[in-house]
Amino acid sequence: MIRDTSAQDRPLEVRASRRPFIIAGAIVACIALAAVAWPSIRSMASANASISASRLTTAVVERGAFVRDVAAEGKVVAAVSPTLYAMSAGAVTLAVHAGDRVTKGQVLATIDSPELKAKLAQEMSNADQMRADALRAEVEARQQRAALQSTRANADIDQRTAENDLARQQKAFDAGAVAGMQVDKARDSLEKARIALTSANAGLGLKEDSLKLDVQAKQLAHQRQLLLVRDLQRQIDQLAVRSPVDGQVGQLFVAVNASVAKDAQLLSVIDLSALEVQMQVAESAARDLAIGMPGDISGNGKVWQGKVSSISPEVVNNEVAARLRFDGTTPDQLRQNQRLSVRVLLDARANVLTVRRGAFVEESGGAFAYVLHDGIAEKRPIRLGARSVEKVEIVDGLKPGDEIVIGGADAFQGAARVAVSR
Repeated sequence: MIRDTSAQDRPLEVRASRRPFIIAGAIVACIALAAVAWPSIRSMASANASISASRLTTAVVERGAFVRDVAAEGKVVAAVSPTLYAMSAGAVTLAVHAGDRVTKGQVLATIDSPELKAKLAQEMSNADQMRADALRAEVEARQQRAALQSTRANADIDQRTAENDLARQQKAFDAGAVAGMQVDKARDSLEKARIALTSANAGLGLKEDSLKLDVQAKQLAHQRQLLLVRDLQRQIDQLAVRSPVDGQVGQLFVAVNASVAKDAQLLSVIDLSALEVQMQVAESAARDLAIGMPGDISGNGKVWQGKVSSISPEVVNNEVAARLRFDGTTPDQLRQNQRLSVRVLLDARANVLTVRRGAFVEESGGAFAYVLHDGIAEKRPIRLGARSVEKVEIVDGLKPGDEIVIGGADAFQGAARVAVSR
């Protein structure tokens, strides 16, 4: 006989259901959450678009020091790098090679110019001839002066003789020994002697001046010829091309024993004691550069102080070349064309409202910025002031603590309000 399961059956206890209470609690929680999040929901509902925060770059507006500068990479160049030229045509003999160390006054090249040497010899011969002419003119002047002085002396003697003869004739006439005609004749002879002496004195003075002028003319011609000889000698001396500075031979423009024309480039010399750093500055930033502005030059683990010494007047490839000169002595470890970092201080201000520079400066032209608040990026008009590489000055439209979008705002497409999801 099959046994049933009646002995195993037992009544179960009936429990009250809690499901209605759970549902009610969930509804209440949802209502409370919606009440709390309602402002954000309403703001997101009013936004024109929604963008993920990971696509944006933000920065906080701060008040503090503002430094406006220009940073760029520079290279070491020689402040003094003279190029030497041939002073005359001829064959060049080089005494140095590119890269050789040279001292001031050292002969770097020699030019052989037979034409210039022949011309110097000719002019020296002409100078000797003119010197002989000047000496001959002096001798002739002394001879003529002696002859004129002799004539004047004879005239003086004739005058004294005539005076004595007149005196004798006058005494004889007074004594009745001679006729009055003899006295008159003696008086006429005296007058003639006086005229002759006066003429001899005048002739001697005029001839003296004439002789002086002749001798002086010969001497001046000789001196002029000597100047010409000295100039030719100077040109001969310049055929030995000497270094104008202590430094290093840069570039050779001619080959050894090459024939060159006058004023042809021979070689360049680099003055390593006067180095500068040349940097390329964007055209927009170059407007604010001025000679004398301070700057920092860094490299080789060191920082040196410098000042802007020159600014190029022309723009090449939207850039302007500027040079900085070291304050004090030039560092010894620097080399030509060595790369260094350069930073020029344009302006420094304290207690200025600033924000980190970003793409919004170029994208909006500095006319507006998106301010983040409660997950919403709101477009707000602003006004920017001075700008540096790292920061921009806020003149109007923002306050300290405002968080703005400095990068990625182009995705907003100019919308007035954009939801930003975290």
